[in-house]
Amino acid sequence: MKYYQHKFDKVTKYLHHRPPFLLVDKVVSITTQEVVTQKTVIAEEFIQGHFPGAPVFPGSMMNELTTQSAGILIASQYNPMRNFDTEDPNHNEYALGVLVKTDYARYRGFARMDDVLVATVWLNDRVSEMFDFSGTVSVNRNKIMRNRFRLMNIKSSALQKPN
Repeated sequence: MKYYQHKFDKVTKYLHHRPPFLLVDKVVSITTQEVVTQKTVIAEEFIQGHFPGAPVFPGSMMNELTTQSAGILIASQYNPMRNFDTEDPNHNEYALGVLVKTDYARYRGFARMDDVLVATVWLNDRVSEMFDFSGTVSVNRNKIMRNRFRLMNIKSSALQKPN
């Protein structure tokens, strides 16, 4: 299987995700309250079947693009660990930015091959290790998706399969 080689910039410094599930190609900007990222729609395996003859980027993947972007904001600005290693996630005490709730996702357009998606995500509130976010995905400055969701930093051991 051949996957597109992303231009990761700062992305893999902050996310454990790797191809084929890493959606963020580039971090455009980041502050304590906002992150802007980009993703170019390409012929990845999942898009070829959605829909044959008229491939569009799935709405669920737009939602994932915003949550990965929010994860970058958490890891860069609100990381509770002194030593954070994206290459060895078993070494980390916390799993950062685990999706725990989606309040809504609304779609108003499509993303097609070669479109550049711009995800803008805002931190609305933070209580301890729980983060409330809103996000949008745009193509050519037209908003095609907006959502609201919560991510949480949890102990890494919670992700492991119980014996």
